[in-house]
Amino acid sequence: MTDAALTPMEEPRAPGRPVWQSVLIHLVLVGISFLMLYPILWMLSASFRPSQEIFNSTSLLPSQVRIEAYPEGWFALRVSFGQFFWNSLVISILSVVGNVIACSLAAFAFARLAFPMRNFWFALMLGTLMLPYHVTLIPQYVLFLNMGWVNTILPLVVPKFLATDAFFIFLMVQFFRGIPRELDEAARMDGCSPFRIYWKIILPLSMPVLATAAIFTFLWTWDDFFGPLIYLNEMSQYTVQLGLRSFIDSTGTSNWSALFAMSILSLLPVFLFFVFFQRLLIEGIATTGMK
Repeated sequence: MTDAALTPMEEPRAPGRPVWQSVLIHLVLVGISFLMLYPILWMLSASFRPSQEIFNSTSLLPSQVRIEAYPEGWFALRVSFGQFFWNSLVISILSVVGNVIACSLAAFAFARLAFPMRNFWFALMLGTLMLPYHVTLIPQYVLFLNMGWVNTILPLVVPKFLATDAFFIFLMVQFFRGIPRELDEAARMDGCSPFRIYWKIILPLSMPVLATAAIFTFLWTWDDFFGPLIYLNEMSQYTVQLGLRSFIDSTGTSNWSALFAMSILSLLPVFLFFVFFQRLLIEGIATTGMK
């Protein structure tokens, strides 16, 4: 028997995509990406333009580059923009910690513990997803006003430690259900309590979904405008979004270049947070609900 007979027959390769077709697809995708990024690129360009030139040109290349808008915007108000960044960062980090801890505890109870009317309470929790935020706004405001929490960050942070975000609870429940229950049974045989099972087994295996909840919480809290607008009254407690609103002058003499400069800076934390944790975000979304 010859060597050629011993060699396994190679399957013919599928014909590849023509080069011109690949180039065309990439050009279309680049064009669509440019259209999506054009507003941000224009805002970045406007932050380096003179104020009188901002609304007179749609070009992305300024005729004159000036960086004075950044220091002007940073110190344009009675409170420096650094204070606004600090306030937003504190609220966002506390919200992330509260949501991850409280929602994971609630999800663990729904997914792994047996208690009376568990399905009813889970369905009731899911029903809160259909309630618009504005429906509960006035009762919550009256409650926080009577508690003396208005004009503090407590109304923005404390509810996060009480598992009020049903979306993240549902997300984690679906993920926890995919973890084999045999691990729980083996841990119980070794004398582990439910909390120890949650802390030592469930959480280490759930990093993708926890990271997803943390990323979304940070992004939504950082970009939140309505909540701080309702509960914060003093400029020293403003978040970045309220600080940007303070640039808009009712007289029409707003410093637009400084506004755009601070808007670009306000996007940097969100952009960096997403870039560093995008792998965990994609993994968490892709594996949630898989058995």
